[in-house]
Amino acid sequence: MKIFENTYYIKSRLAIMPLAFMCLLSCDKDDEFLKLQSHDDNEFMTIMHNMNSQMDAMQMTGDADHDFASMMVIHHQGAIDMANKELMNGNDPTIRAMAQQIIDMQTAEKTELTTWLENHTPDSNTEGQAFANEIMNVMEKMKNWKDIQLLTGDADNDFAQLMIVHHQNAFDNAQSILHHGHHDEIKEMANKMIEDQNQEITDLAAWLKINGPYRQ
Repeated sequence: MKIFENTYYIKSRLAIMPLAFMCLLSCDKDDEFLKLQSHDDNEFMTIMHNMNSQMDAMQMTGDADHDFASMMVIHHQGAIDMANKELMNGNDPTIRAMAQQIIDMQTAEKTELTTWLENHTPDSNTEGQAFANEIMNVMEKMKNWKDIQLLTGDADNDFAQLMIVHHQNAFDNAQSILHHGHHDEIKEMANKMIEDQNQEITDLAAWLKINGPYRQ
């Protein structure tokens, strides 16, 4: 009985070995496919870091509408710079088309925001202070979220992942100004940002599900 058990044990181990070897090969393949790029070497991340630095350095006035508009001018330029980088380095036609759409839409919105700012004198108030406090948490959320993204060095993938983070931050900023702002023109622009960028987040996430580094 002991001999039979030992023989069975040996046969079982031999049967498992090829499966284990195949698993190792599969894991090696996955590791190679998921080879990551340092954030310090990623051009899209560099753009986002520069954008964050400019937004951090922005002088808040205590006027929620004015501060939102000023912040979104910087924020939109970050998206435009990232989209131009995607057009330079990306290959996927869907993502390249989305990048061009972002350039067109956010360039137009940036012009609207700049024109509004040129014709508006900031007026500090309690709602503006509440907006400033709220937006600090929103910005911290974006900084932390972008810094945990797994970037591969593939332009299409990295642009899609970081643009989701970027758009969600714009969505949160726009939601905040709807609560604290006073000017209908700014609120109208904020509502449009929410609608447009929420749809783009959905589209980017759908693309990543099929084409991103975690696809099956």
